[in-house]
Amino acid sequence: MRRAIIIVMDSVGIGEMPDSWEYGDQGSNTLVNISREVGGLKLPNLQRLGLANIVSIPWLEAVNNPLGNYGRMGEKSKGKDTTTGHWEIAGIILEKAFPTFPQGFPSDFIKSFEEKIGRKVLGNEVASGTEIIQRLGDEHVRTGKPIVYTSADSVFQIAAHEEIIPLEELMSICRTARTMLDGDLRVARVIARPFIGQSGNYQRTANRHDFSVEPDGETLLDKLAANGLKVIAVGKIHDIFVGRGISEFVTTENNMDGVNKTLNYIQKGSGDLIFANLVDFDMVYGHRNNVFGYAQALQEFDSRLPDILGALQKEDILFITADHGCDPTTASTDHSREYVPLLVYGENLKKGVNLGTRSTLADLGATVAEYLGLEPLSNGQSFYQEIKEG
Repeated sequence: MRRAIIIVMDSVGIGEMPDSWEYGDQGSNTLVNISREVGGLKLPNLQRLGLANIVSIPWLEAVNNPLGNYGRMGEKSKGKDTTTGHWEIAGIILEKAFPTFPQGFPSDFIKSFEEKIGRKVLGNEVASGTEIIQRLGDEHVRTGKPIVYTSADSVFQIAAHEEIIPLEELMSICRTARTMLDGDLRVARVIARPFIGQSGNYQRTANRHDFSVEPDGETLLDKLAANGLKVIAVGKIHDIFVGRGISEFVTTENNMDGVNKTLNYIQKGSGDLIFANLVDFDMVYGHRNNVFGYAQALQEFDSRLPDILGALQKEDILFITADHGCDPTTASTDHSREYVPLLVYGENLKKGVNLGTRSTLADLGATVAEYLGLEPLSNGQSFYQEIKEG
């Protein structure tokens, strides 16, 4: 029984791509810059898999005989957001980036949106989610107007206090926005951002929900489902792919909850593909430029790797990667256009193979497709034969 497990360390980039200047991301290097800033990351288990063999990382030495195979992948799609990165892993390459709205959304759209939901809105600006609910939270509570904001990503975010706009209504408002945001306004995600608390101490809850656009073509997940194979999604994977091709899914509260739920599926022998996203690296630390928090989160994940590796069955292949960067050491709080690490481990695989620099994240999906006996995806070059034993 062959099985693949993909764990996406959301935003854990490993160095600027050649076109990073087009995105204003020169000098971004999430892993390297964090390690330098904190005086050395302690990631012994990722190190043993070959993390420091990919590129030179301050205070992390390359190992002579890595347990895993290692390399890095570049993003071929235009853009640097979550949806684009995950879709590319699954075989879709976007020729045009999703639109962003640095000046907020057009006034005529906002007016139509207000008419559709029966409420006026606050905000309509680029803002930090934690900052804007502190600044506009009191007015929202007083008026019932939802807070609309965006970021450097292609997102339309709607924040509301759970006691003012119940979750069910907030989700309905988001679904209305999703149907309206099409054509030139086709953002990658509409995000529900519920919060609780009192004036001066508003806090976002774990009831976030992403309403993504439908993938533009057949994904690895679609192909697996069409062939009767089971895909299990952990974290926001279900939202990113709008549920397409997914047999079972579970949401997560934080990184360690994501690890626990992924580990549970691995131990039970569930699924043909387990696809997990660990979002805290990006959402909690990267976007808030919290360097030391990001470092701690990396070290916490590293400490759980022995549990994950120990639970793998003989025919399992584990892929550890990312979807983009989000370097917390730079002035920007945006994602960064970076290569992402690629670590591949399996009991029946070769060890220590340098997979080099892959031209697209789709190579990972192509490899999973070949390993699980599917026809090739539309994009990507499988590296399974390079790591296959014998």
